[in-house]
Amino acid sequence: MEKILLLEDGTMFHGEGFGYEGECVGEVVFTTGMSGYQEAITDQSFNGQILTFTYPLIGNCGINRDDSESIHPTCRGIIVKEAARRPSNWRCAMDLDTFLKNKKIPGIQGIDTRKLTKMLRDQGTIKGCIVDANLDLDHALLELRAKKLPTNQVSQVSTPTAYPNPGTKRRVVVVDFGLKHSILRELAKRGCDVVVLPYDSSAQDVLSQLPDGVMLTNGPGDPKDVPEAVAMIREILGKVPIFGICLGHQLFALSCNADTYKLKFGHRGFNHPVREVATGRIDFTSQNHGYAVDPESLAGTNLMVTHLEINDNTIEGIRHRDVPAFSVQFHPDATPGPHDAVHLFDDFMESMDTWKEGKHA
Repeated sequence: MEKILLLEDGTMFHGEGFGYEGECVGEVVFTTGMSGYQEAITDQSFNGQILTFTYPLIGNCGINRDDSESIHPTCRGIIVKEAARRPSNWRCAMDLDTFLKNKKIPGIQGIDTRKLTKMLRDQGTIKGCIVDANLDLDHALLELRAKKLPTNQVSQVSTPTAYPNPGTKRRVVVVDFGLKHSILRELAKRGCDVVVLPYDSSAQDVLSQLPDGVMLTNGPGDPKDVPEAVAMIREILGKVPIFGICLGHQLFALSCNADTYKLKFGHRGFNHPVREVATGRIDFTSQNHGYAVDPESLAGTNLMVTHLEINDNTIEGIRHRDVPAFSVQFHPDATPGPHDAVHLFDDFMESMDTWKEGKHA
């Protein structure tokens, strides 16, 4: 079936539909990862977005049981140059087309993804829709321009109720803003006794779990749309060690009176070089975000910059000067992607142990 990718500025790309046969509207973004399409599609940070893959062939390994970052992905649509018809991999359980049908995610293939990506880099992310080619496109464009994208994205992807991921060692409260399962895997590898709480949990809800540390997860959208989380973080700051990732990093910054802003086209991919300020060490990282911490807003706060993005010098990590709390903009869990920064989970373990020793000294 012929489909059209229609952008808010009137640009049209003709292609062939695959996956779910319905239509979709969302913010059109791109990711530069050469692998890991299953992890990207199931990453809740893509909630409400139409995801463009710059790598030309997607789906060649199919979909397996192991690599999903969530059970119910909430991206709005998928754009590829070519969707593989016959996947080949020993772990393959189904093909991409079947997976997208099951998850009700429309796809379009056969368009010039290179041209689309260059447009997004030049003009910034833009609203778009995937529609049937036989529709009244003038009317569809008017509807697209009038469509308001949601701002309650975190509430759509966070767990509604608390649940445990049991372990025998450190008690970690994970506040779920749209978490990737790989975060839980990394904590489980270290034996952590995890309790996952909803995004709107109060400071009392968090501290009542008697945590050794608190993890603030990744998630979609603008951090300023989650003011209740900022208030919670501000209240627990200094009472328990904190580690923030991606959206959690931005919320941590806001709680310390710094500011955030929207990037032109965001960082989405698995090859972003990041420099640790103190040592000069370079890590290649997995990233998926459209907002960043404003460096000028750090003046007068108790935050120091720990990591910088080499490509555009955006802030990639911060640490509180007085209490055990730090965060990074990238994904140290790195699924998919390089595992250069996975040591940050060990740093978090050390932070919790030092804190406990100090309390009982």
